[in-house]
Amino acid sequence: MSGTARIGVDVGGTFTDFVLHDPVRKLVATGKRLTTPDDPSEAIIAGVLRLLEETGLAAADLHSIVHGTTLVTNTIIERTGATVGLLTTAGFRDVIEIGRETRYDLYDLYLEAPPTLVPRHRRLEIPERIDVHGATLLPLDEDAVRTAVTRLVTEEKIEALAIAFLHAYHADRHEVRAGAIVAELYPALPVSLSSRVAPEIREFERTSTACANAYVQPLMRRYLDKLEADLAALGFAGRLHVMLSGGGIAAVRDAKEFPIRLIESGPAAGAMAASFLARLTGEDHVVSFDMGGTTAKMCLVENAAPDRKFDFEAGRVRRFQKGSGLPLKVTVVDMIEIGAGGGSIARVDAASGLMKVGPRSAGAKPGPICYGRGGTEPTVTDGDLVLGRLDPTYFLGGEMALDPGAVQRAIETGIARRLDVPHDTAALGIRRIVDETMAAATRMHLAEKGRDPRRYTLIAFGGAGPVHAYDLARLLKMKRMLVPLGAGVASALGFLVAPPATDLVRSHVGRLERLDWAHVNGLLAQMAEEGRALLLEAGAEPDSITTQPAADMRHVGQGFEIPVKLPSMTLTAAELPGIRENFFASYRERFGRALTDLPIEALSWRVACLAPGRDIQLAEVANTATESFTEAAKAARGVREVLFEGAGWLPCQVYDRYALAPGARFEGPALVEERESTCVIGPGAKVSVDGFRNLVVELP
Repeated sequence: MSGTARIGVDVGGTFTDFVLHDPVRKLVATGKRLTTPDDPSEAIIAGVLRLLEETGLAAADLHSIVHGTTLVTNTIIERTGATVGLLTTAGFRDVIEIGRETRYDLYDLYLEAPPTLVPRHRRLEIPERIDVHGATLLPLDEDAVRTAVTRLVTEEKIEALAIAFLHAYHADRHEVRAGAIVAELYPALPVSLSSRVAPEIREFERTSTACANAYVQPLMRRYLDKLEADLAALGFAGRLHVMLSGGGIAAVRDAKEFPIRLIESGPAAGAMAASFLARLTGEDHVVSFDMGGTTAKMCLVENAAPDRKFDFEAGRVRRFQKGSGLPLKVTVVDMIEIGAGGGSIARVDAASGLMKVGPRSAGAKPGPICYGRGGTEPTVTDGDLVLGRLDPTYFLGGEMALDPGAVQRAIETGIARRLDVPHDTAALGIRRIVDETMAAATRMHLAEKGRDPRRYTLIAFGGAGPVHAYDLARLLKMKRMLVPLGAGVASALGFLVAPPATDLVRSHVGRLERLDWAHVNGLLAQMAEEGRALLLEAGAEPDSITTQPAADMRHVGQGFEIPVKLPSMTLTAAELPGIRENFFASYRERFGRALTDLPIEALSWRVACLAPGRDIQLAEVANTATESFTEAAKAARGVREVLFEGAGWLPCQVYDRYALAPGARFEGPALVEERESTCVIGPGAKVSVDGFRNLVVELP
């Protein structure tokens, strides 16, 4: 029975979450530890050891560990990556600085441009040229490559190199040869070829993605190498996998070569957990709400799958301002992420005299004031404690005692006195601001997709998600929300239920009626073979792998394209009418009409390779339960006063989450406490526990 347990690990900005699942032993265990920002692997190793101790397992009993991290995102935002050099085609040295030649704010005279990752003096030109059709106009100057890379290594002390030549998405031979020359001279130097990292049309985005990959590659290699070594020292002999930004599981080797594909690794796990829960409960229209210690993430999930997109902006100078960040060509789960977490800091703005919350966070060090770890500025978690929503003696199951007195004093002196209001009113203001911020972001995200939030169910998780979910659902005029058992670590659950999956892309431009279908089929077959190899390395069964082809298309003359499903992996002119209809359907969904008399062209061809994810019986999560009751009154364990907006202080029945069995029913106001989170239920709501031990809340 050895080697059957799996662990999902989600490294967040404040907490690192764990879920262990062993289908043979019918065992599910959870854990949560403060993140160790200086070395995230410390919290991972400590958490794994704790889970093994609690379950009586040994490291040899672990089949695999699936891991996600915010390390790539944080590195780009904080600009703490490697010293990178760039080799590019002569005349195109400034592509990443010129960008699209657009301004993200037309009327700001002091516009701050997103800083490039590679300054101009480390961008060197190489004589070479391939045209748009793949023909060689100017052979690669190999001596120039040797001279340039030697200068970058010896004089600029670069730690990684990006190579991005013109039209390399169509013909990569010059990039491949240049990479081989660099490897001969400096075999230890990490090299990112744009034709491997992002083989898509558009020089700016492709070059930017290659540079970003090189920027984070040395750090991620060191981090993953250390994590593998530390796990091996424990006796772990299984496989270490990582979560990609698109929600698929990949092998560590893939993460080391293309770390930029992990930029939304952690948030994607939450979306996959919500998708699993939606499929389990039969919910077709869901908004996933994942609120942790640093950020809140909202994602649309329809038909048990999250929306995805194939580009992403990292490190925006201005939040929500499209065009103010670094453009990346990577597959990501389409979600909105804002600086609204339990650690978001509340303050009174000196200029306006108004209270503001976030996006700055107290993080894990020093954390909220109530943690007693040196925090001095009030946070959302501190406000929740003052409002009675958190039990100071049962935080993390009683492992971390909270200090309400210190919080009350800080809110009184730092906020309440400046606003001339009582401290509990100030705490209520913190909650209202953060809830309104999240509601506004969710409305905007759904409005851009033409969706009405009133028709959706809210699935809430994360350490702070269930605390704020009821008020968020009320602000969005939703009538139903669902909170899973183990909600505080549900993102880590997402790692265990996510399928081995990867997305590949190749650009080949042409009008539909003029395409060389043999060439297109060759591209699709090549991507399918590459994807299959990656999934086998990620642990997929050979017979379980499926492929889903698609293409990016547009009307001739349009500036940007839309994704279109393809009928099969082998295409001929006979499929042309069906492809056109799929394009019109996709076009109608986005723009409300179809222009059927205009010619269509394809730009890029995609293949999604995936294998089935694993199933987990969520009812087993409550491994710490001693009894289960269908009568909610038997699961009650006291009453606590909670301040609700518009209703004042109300006595709330507190329920033991682990004692609530399927069939239990009760009404709000109420609090449902578990080890990693607390669910706050407002007055008038009706609550039931379904067959999977989810809390189903019907709002009044």
